[in-house]
Amino acid sequence: MCTGNNSFRAVITGKGGVGKTTLTACLATALARSGVNTLAVDEDPQMNLPHAMGLGVAKASAIVPLNLNSEYIEEKTGARPGATGWGALFKLNPDVDDVVARFGVRVAERLSMLVMGTVKQAGGGCLCAENVLLDSVIRHLSLRENEGILLDTQAGVEHFGRALSRGFSHCLVVADATFNALSVACSSADLARQIGIPKVCLVVNRTQSETRGRLERFLKETGLSLDQRFDGTLYLPAEPRLADLEPDVTRIMSCGDSEYATTVNTLAEALLVRSCSCSSAA
Repeated sequence: MCTGNNSFRAVITGKGGVGKTTLTACLATALARSGVNTLAVDEDPQMNLPHAMGLGVAKASAIVPLNLNSEYIEEKTGARPGATGWGALFKLNPDVDDVVARFGVRVAERLSMLVMGTVKQAGGGCLCAENVLLDSVIRHLSLRENEGILLDTQAGVEHFGRALSRGFSHCLVVADATFNALSVACSSADLARQIGIPKVCLVVNRTQSETRGRLERFLKETGLSLDQRFDGTLYLPAEPRLADLEPDVTRIMSCGDSEYATTVNTLAEALLVRSCSCSSAA
């Protein structure tokens, strides 16, 4: 059982399809089981995290993300969703202290989740009531104490442009060994540094025997350096059983023979000591 102040806030980012949501769900499970009050926040418009965490289809489908909760948006900002532009009047710093109590979903002991959603309209960085509310929620969460917070982001780097992760202590950049995924990972690391996230770590997912060779080839062809961008690199082993376990991928954490689960537990321990000295276990 963990003791003391284990407060940290980690954003999980990377290219689409590299396993961000699976890692978020499994890492949240590992942290909760270690005794940490854990909040997993789904900022991905696809809303896959509730399914990955085992809520079940009916319960997951009943969740209304914050960006579609018109009543809450108007209550907190003073404007109905869709209010945009210079003519719209709404609060720029709404009080969202009650957001977790009202909309947090209990998953298991010490484990809850919050589904935010993302504003889906042209000009995603617009000054509108929905964006103001979501940004305020993230700022509020980044000030919470004695809790582990994991933010599962949408694919790509758009959330960095809105600085949603400012104030977080860790950035876990997930990639597989493909050229495109590693390129996005390096760009994400640079942006994370620019908004002041102190610990930026690379998680190479689906690691197999050829992974390190492909990574070395990528670095040679691009001239990039991982040491200049990341504080550590964790190699997350390929786990074929995840495909059979989905949507509730957290069940892998109960498989004592899973190297994937063992490595996720190692990552959880690293977060709890306020560092990201990621292991290099393949």
